[in-house]
Amino acid sequence: MIDSKFDTFDHEMHMQEALKLARESAARGDEPFGSVLVRDDTVVMRESNHEITESDIRRHPELHLAYRACQAYDSDERAEMVMYTTTEPCPMCAGGMVTAGFDSTVYSVGSDEIAEFTGNEPSVRSANILDGITEITGPLLNDEGRQVHEEYNW
Repeated sequence: MIDSKFDTFDHEMHMQEALKLARESAARGDEPFGSVLVRDDTVVMRESNHEITESDIRRHPELHLAYRACQAYDSDERAEMVMYTTTEPCPMCAGGMVTAGFDSTVYSVGSDEIAEFTGNEPSVRSANILDGITEITGPLLNDEGRQVHEEYNW
């Protein structure tokens, strides 16, 4: 589970915020993904998917948060952060997160579940890419996360 130094964090509240961002993504025509970056139990950055509306395959929320965090915080500060994301990061996002070096990532829906929704083959699990760098935990609020994808109707 999540590192004991984060035991006091309101994990469900932060995941609810990420799920809200995923719903906003879907409402504007993007795929339903959202993420928040948390330090000291406070959201310091938010991001939603903009891949379709900005015609930019890099605009997954996890990758863009990793980029923004690297611009705004030093490595020690990032090492005190938790990313809450609606879906387990894809290999591209996990690769970017290697550089960011967040302490933990918590997801709602696993990459194996997304493969079921989209009809694609399951991807490499983010824990394999982030092993030794970022602790990956999930699912959290899985029913709510799955509902977002069911409503999107892949």
